[in-house]
Amino acid sequence: MIASILAMTGFAAVVLAPAKPAFAGDQLTVTSWGGALQKSMRGAYFEPFSKVTGIKVTEDEWNGEIAKIRAMVESKTVSWDVVDGDRRSAIQLCNEGILEKIDWTRLGLDRSKFIGGDKYDCGVPSFISATVVAYDKDKLPNGPKTMADLFDLKKFPGKRGLWKNPYQNLEWALVADGVATKDVYAVLSTPEGVDRAFKKLDTIKKDVVWWEAGAQPPQLLADGQVVMTSAWNGRVYDAIKNSGKHFGIMWDAEMWGADLWVIPRGGPRLDDAYKFIAFASSAQAQADLTHYISYGPTNKDALALVDAPILPDLPTAPEHMANSIETNHAFWAERGDELRQRFTAWLAK
Repeated sequence: MIASILAMTGFAAVVLAPAKPAFAGDQLTVTSWGGALQKSMRGAYFEPFSKVTGIKVTEDEWNGEIAKIRAMVESKTVSWDVVDGDRRSAIQLCNEGILEKIDWTRLGLDRSKFIGGDKYDCGVPSFISATVVAYDKDKLPNGPKTMADLFDLKKFPGKRGLWKNPYQNLEWALVADGVATKDVYAVLSTPEGVDRAFKKLDTIKKDVVWWEAGAQPPQLLADGQVVMTSAWNGRVYDAIKNSGKHFGIMWDAEMWGADLWVIPRGGPRLDDAYKFIAFASSAQAQADLTHYISYGPTNKDALALVDAPILPDLPTAPEHMANSIETNHAFWAERGDELRQRFTAWLAK
């Protein structure tokens, strides 16, 4: 397995050199989101990387507080060498000059092989997660099948769970109303499109249970409070695999997005940061991550290495991506405040 990873990374010559003992300075601090994701990265990335290179990975956790990275860089006290960041933060910090611009030649990776690789100057797409519709298979053994079913109270009676946020709900409302997934943001960029989305949400508003934290949707299903709900795919997979829940996932119009590996500017271990990102971004390493958590690889070559039984559970399975929506963060950065205000007012009616 390790040999396969080495063959696909840009630093094979370095790690294939005669082994040397690890010194105290041979360590790298990698920061992610904690929980099941970080545990998965430990098995797929951190421990194998350390075994191959002799570089110890020290872990830290964060909750997306970009002010912390900004303060590190501005005070020249960078202690996080590599960070698993969300796209919105990565774009903002890149524009501020807080992150290193990625040199793909130095990584030894083909930028065109990465989903979204051409969109981020300061980040390497690391994995893809999605918001999906989860449902109780005992109560709904035959469905739902399309986004329209989420809004069809006659065909599928019962309460729905939705995130208490305009993001995702407005996009899905338009899809349920007949807008093609590829046209969602073009329609939502017009006043008429926004009105249309809220009008569609009106049709199920009285039957919605609103959730605010990612742990809530599986619990709402388990408690019988809803028959279907929007949810984060990793949470649903965990409930099915590790808690034995009889849930199903409806992937139509899944809303997906990628996390990014980023490097705070001015860190003392830039070479090792590049080595780690090259390792963790290899096709084999990304395929290995799927053994631990149901997030899809961004390296297009990794799909061929994913075990066949696992592929249907990933957001990046070709059949799931075919009618998917990539979250448009530029749209939400521009229109988010306005739409959240309207959403809050709509909820209060």
